[in-house]
Amino acid sequence: MPAMFTCEKLSKRYGVITALNSLSLSVEAGIVGLLGPNGAGKSTLISILLGQTPATSGRASVCGLDVARRQRMIRQRVGFVPENDCLIPGMTGTGYVCYVGKLAGMSHSDAMQRTHEVLDYVELDEARYRPAEQYSTGMKQRLKLAQALVHDPDVLFLDEPTNGMDPQGRRSMLSLIADLGRAGISVLLSSHLLPDVERVCQRVIIMGGGEVLSSGDIEGMRRPRPTRYTVDFEGDGAEFCRRLSEQQVKIRTRGNGTTAVELPDIGEEGAILRAARETNTRLRGLHPERSSLEEAFMAAIERQQNR
Repeated sequence: MPAMFTCEKLSKRYGVITALNSLSLSVEAGIVGLLGPNGAGKSTLISILLGQTPATSGRASVCGLDVARRQRMIRQRVGFVPENDCLIPGMTGTGYVCYVGKLAGMSHSDAMQRTHEVLDYVELDEARYRPAEQYSTGMKQRLKLAQALVHDPDVLFLDEPTNGMDPQGRRSMLSLIADLGRAGISVLLSSHLLPDVERVCQRVIIMGGGEVLSSGDIEGMRRPRPTRYTVDFEGDGAEFCRRLSEQQVKIRTRGNGTTAVELPDIGEEGAILRAARETNTRLRGLHPERSSLEEAFMAAIERQQNR
């Protein structure tokens, strides 16, 4: 399959402000997170890829199609959820999604049939005939996802799709995104909520100052912490944890059948095994911890600031 999108020395300048600075990257199919502080160039990149904003220099393609010459074909293959509201006052959910489908070139009957399918999919079936301005924030976000899906795209560009949603709504939206990825739709998820990206994305791009600061598999970017482990065991573990403390092992968190520990030094894993043996505690797992995506993100930003 062709890459989700590629950029070759892509630049965008607004007067003296450089929004993108000779950006070159190739992003393969899958669910990919796009991270960066305000002004990093994320929205400008998406706008150029959609053909909404012309680049100052360089080239870009989406699904193998040149952005400068194949804008209509790209829009037929890409669904877009913008950060800001794009709803039309007075339209019902059904009317709005059907209208977007017809804008994508679908006949009225095909657009209406598909509208009901995607509204069912995003769980707006009972609200489909209500005016969209009466929807809650979470419902509006799901309606924006429905209009992005109505023409059956190969790629989705999602700009802050969980913005303003409560925790339950965020979980529901992220489950939908993960399900779309499993169905073979490629997703570019631009978000400032790093836990959301970490939950559903396999890979991530970190931008800053119009450049790519870091990119790759999330697991590869999360560095090992050689002194921190999560220990799974049988029983309540009170004696086991007491014995660990006596061996200078710090108990960071403790639950029923699991505890997070910090060793006094690298290579001191034997202290865990000795404590288990001396207290007749049966271990079920010993898992080394890794740094979070947030730590990888902050490290990339700090490297840029220190250049």
